[in-house]
Amino acid sequence: MFRPFTIKCRETVITYRQPVVMAVLNATPDSFYGASRATTAESFLSAARRLVADGADIIDIGAASSRPGAALVSAEEEQRRLLPLLRLLRAEMPDMPVSIDTYNSETAIACVDCGADIINDISGGMFDPQMLPTAARLQVPYVLMHTTAEPSAMQDATMSEGSDLIGQLALYLSERLDKLYSMGATDVIIDPGFGFGKTVQQNYYILNHLESLGNLFKEPLLVGVSRKSMITKVLQCSPEEALNGTTVVNTIALRQGAAILRVHDPKPAQEAIKLVGLL
Repeated sequence: MFRPFTIKCRETVITYRQPVVMAVLNATPDSFYGASRATTAESFLSAARRLVADGADIIDIGAASSRPGAALVSAEEEQRRLLPLLRLLRAEMPDMPVSIDTYNSETAIACVDCGADIINDISGGMFDPQMLPTAARLQVPYVLMHTTAEPSAMQDATMSEGSDLIGQLALYLSERLDKLYSMGATDVIIDPGFGFGKTVQQNYYILNHLESLGNLFKEPLLVGVSRKSMITKVLQCSPEEALNGTTVVNTIALRQGAAILRVHDPKPAQEAIKLVGLL
């Protein structure tokens, strides 16, 4: 069941009384879904305007692909791709909540200095030991995600078969939550990390038990399944053909208490939120 939640973006406290759509915008040349890429100023702003028109509540900008097999990107390269586009977006949309998808603490600092509101870290602080203290010091909302390894190795290091997957996730998340709160962090969002170090079967087991995981924490739950291989492998389709499957899985996630849907396509996600809200 969805629980209303609040986050503080800069000096504004935002209360969400229904699930939220976080829209993906990639400033990278090699993300797995080509239509989400926008690397020039014109294409980036055009894509951002389209996402907002289609119902995005938050825009999540990334400049380092986290697809299976991808190598880590240095903070310097990430910022070279990201900062000019972030400045443009912030100038055009000063009130739009903006999330930065990064595992580099230096990038997080630079982006918050440029007006970003949220840090979305796929590594849960594992790739950069300064990330958790940095997120706490910056006092911005932090998305804490579960993964098993770097993207280049995560599908060779999947969670143990036949084990208590929800227990493993809960332990991982609770340990890092304790660290964050002990350092002074305030707003934390948790993400079970669909597709990160998990088999297709494990992804669906976690989806089916998502409410049980969410009930263990007071923090809002973010779900990011948009056009991922957990959908394309089952349906035997490409990411470009996976919108309907994404909407089905997002609908299940909403019924299981998801508070934030991270998607490439805001309009279908908002329609799912509206319809599920009538039940």
